Amino acid sequence: MTTLPDRSAVNVPCLECPLRQRTAFKPKSDEEIAFIQSMEVQHRRVGGGAEIVHQGQIDPELFTLFSGWAYRHKTLPDGRRQILNFLLPGDILGSQASLLDASDHSIEALTDVELCVFSRRRIWSLFERMPQLAFELSWFGAREENRVDEALTSVGQRTARERMAALVLSLDRRCDHLDMVSDGGFTFPLTRQHLADTLGLSLVHTIKTWSHLRVLGLFRLTGGRLFLLNPRLTERWANDYDTGGHGRSSDRSHDLRPQTPLPVKLPCSPRHATS
Repeated sequence: MTTLPDRSAVNVPCLECPLRQRTAFKPKSDEEIAFIQSMEVQHRRVGGGAEIVHQGQIDPELFTLFSGWAYRHKTLPDGRRQILNFLLPGDILGSQASLLDASDHSIEALTDVELCVFSRRRIWSLFERMPQLAFELSWFGAREENRVDEALTSVGQRTARERMAALVLSLDRRCDHLDMVSDGGFTFPLTRQHLADTLGLSLVHTIKTWSHLRVLGLFRLTGGRLFLLNPRLTERWANDYDTGGHGRSSDRSHDLRPQTPLPVKLPCSPRHATS
């Protein structure tokens, strides 16, 4: 793991975590925050492109993503890569590896990231002393399974244009729930190769599909920011990707999905699950 020089040596206390102010997260009790703080061992900065967890790693640490983007992927012996999902602030990294003997996937920083590092050895005490937090950790696993199910459905059944529309729509909704959308757009650090490795398409096919949907007016990429121009049409192209009908913030009052678990620094839980 390539660790960046620590320009902010002072860790952010869980009680003062800025993510707790975002509308996507629900508050935690003082007792829960104190317990989470006792589990944290380090605040780490990692450069974009660096591995956070590598496939086959034994006894990896447990992280929450404080800032930046990362992604989970599996790589075959011949170098072919499948990106499993993208990780945004508030997501937990390494939970599977923390509970199993070894990690069956890798996690790489897509951008420069900051990580809150937690002791793997104290996971059992979380289940013993904080059942609500333990439930949220378990729910996180269910949410990850749901995202992988959607990705598998896209790769197995959706057309190239449907896959692309579904992915863009999913990232837009997740960023919106995290208050990362401003002026209709959000930072979009994915390259065409990232898209190809996520959607199971060749690079050439990915570029053609992206260009086709852009010409149709579904979205615009300007200055590293993606703007979803026609959400309704994108939903149609995604072929009912989100059957719950959960759109941007104006529709959040209709979001009946379970609460999302353990966020960054684990101080609070997202109010809305983000698919």
